[in-house]
Amino acid sequence: MQENLGHQSIAEAFVEARKTASAFHSYPGEIPQSMDDGYAIQDIAIALDGRPVGGWKVGRVPADRTEQFAAERLSGPIFIDEIVDAPNGDVPLMPIYSDGFAAAEAEVLLRLGSVPQEECSIDTIGRYIDDVRVGIEIASSPFSGINGYGPAVTVSDFGNNKGIVLGPLIPDWPDADLLAMPVSLQIDGATVGSNNMGDMLDGPFGSVVFLLELLRKRNIDITPGIWVSAGAITGVHDVESGQTVKATFGDNLEARCKLVAI
Repeated sequence: MQENLGHQSIAEAFVEARKTASAFHSYPGEIPQSMDDGYAIQDIAIALDGRPVGGWKVGRVPADRTEQFAAERLSGPIFIDEIVDAPNGDVPLMPIYSDGFAAAEAEVLLRLGSVPQEECSIDTIGRYIDDVRVGIEIASSPFSGINGYGPAVTVSDFGNNKGIVLGPLIPDWPDADLLAMPVSLQIDGATVGSNNMGDMLDGPFGSVVFLLELLRKRNIDITPGIWVSAGAITGVHDVESGQTVKATFGDNLEARCKLVAI
């Protein structure tokens, strides 16, 4: 019972801090020691927040933490009002908690057109996806130390998500060699990371398979049209208010945004 009360108070603290843009530098309660605890806090926070969820981010658990937490990936909700569609070169303003934690990540974003009833694999999940975009995830939390205490803490504050930018569609994505596509991320014109999707754990389709299994385990409804932000490709890059971020995929696909403090 005390544990549940602790989960409730932590969730309340994060939801209130996000609503009021109030940064803090110490975790607001007992640090969760398992992924189950982190997701229990997240579930309460999603209910307290009340906004509809339009997608889910998937992130990588650091290699030195996978055994301790029995997990290689983590997830958090993306609220529908923080999904920004900018396929035509627009540069939307994306909010960050400037006194908390803020980072930008180049990511592939996949939309579920329908929901499989059976278990899927990397080879079969593609038939349920109807849109694949290039984009940017904004990772931001009012807790400045969120990435220093392990993945369960990251999970407890919505997976450290503060929205996504949906860039242009990847043409002919079902037949494209996505894993070989070069990706880079620039901040104010300077390249801060480059890689390709082949270095991601199981690639972007593996992230979708992971997410579906996790949501079912948590008894969360899966609905057509949800977006999956499949994970950082070039790394997690610290950002500040006023900076402009550009993610480049292949030769000519780009997503951009400008960061603004809240």
